[in-house]
Amino acid sequence: MLIRTTLCTPARSILRGQQTPSSRLSKFLFCTTSIVMMGDSAQQSTAPSGAPTPTQTPVPLPRSKGNNNGKGNANAKANAKSKQKLKEVKILMLHGYTQSGALFRAKTRALEKLMAKALAPLNLVPALIYPTGPNRLLPSDIPGYQPSTKDGGEEETDSWAWFRKDEASGNYRLLEEGMMKLAEVISSSLTQDVQDGDVVVATGEESEEEATIDGVIGFSQGGSMAAMLASAMEIPEREVGTEHEGWVKKVREANRTKALKFAVIYSGFYAVPADLAWLWEPKVKTPTLHFIGSLDTVVDESRSQGLVERCQDPLVVVHPGGHYVPVNKEWVMPLVGFIRNCLTETEAGGVKGKKDEEE
Repeated sequence: MLIRTTLCTPARSILRGQQTPSSRLSKFLFCTTSIVMMGDSAQQSTAPSGAPTPTQTPVPLPRSKGNNNGKGNANAKANAKSKQKLKEVKILMLHGYTQSGALFRAKTRALEKLMAKALAPLNLVPALIYPTGPNRLLPSDIPGYQPSTKDGGEEETDSWAWFRKDEASGNYRLLEEGMMKLAEVISSSLTQDVQDGDVVVATGEESEEEATIDGVIGFSQGGSMAAMLASAMEIPEREVGTEHEGWVKKVREANRTKALKFAVIYSGFYAVPADLAWLWEPKVKTPTLHFIGSLDTVVDESRSQGLVERCQDPLVVVHPGGHYVPVNKEWVMPLVGFIRNCLTETEAGGVKGKKDEEE
């Protein structure tokens, strides 16, 4: 069986004007390649010039004596695999404005399947956590909302937000409530005691003492929250604005003073309030992957670019769509490749927590 490879093309996927370190991009593309090297039919490699490609054809394992059908080797492999301990990769999945955790999961099921398939060879099991923002929205808060009743009353909706923007001052109201909610979800998810209304997918065999949240994926307002959360949890700790000390302390303690290993941001935007400037100075060093829709009319590209520019080594993927999470395989492959790369680099001594720094 020959190996089939498919690579993400840098010229199409990297945002114009963004300079990505070539060594890091090379690792990213190679990691993406390894995910899709699963083809059963032999095809010619489509790797771009200069990209790493397999140079050897896999050699079949010799059959054991007295077992011409090869069942002995298959059973041995199965037994060895069953003894390997699976490790959870806990990922917060943060919905956008007007959505809920359950709705966001319904829209991203394809990500779950491809992530699980990509991480399986590393004995990793994705545990996706879909919390719902604490701030319920009224119909009048939702652009373009058409009420189902004509009595003039405000009907209850299943629409939620992580924070609200004050149009007069530009500040983010209720941001502390949103971050406190995440602190509660992080803490409860590490003990498998998740609150009602929040959705958790998959479980591994990791002990409570070892567990931490590994990364975060967010869409739109959830993408902005993901970037702010990753920044606030970084080690060494940032100097925090006085009015935000409470929630920052809570989220750091909830994750046992461990930084996130990665943040993935779909249609995210830069939080501009002056009282949040400490989140972006210095730049966010947590590895970030940004997806931007070239036809997005909800979050303008310049707003997403503002967030990209405040990250130290961002990777950017531009898809030919609007304001949504692309779930076609060609757009999910960069995601799973990025996550695999971040996890393997961390295992080799990447992101550190407070205790690691002290030692």
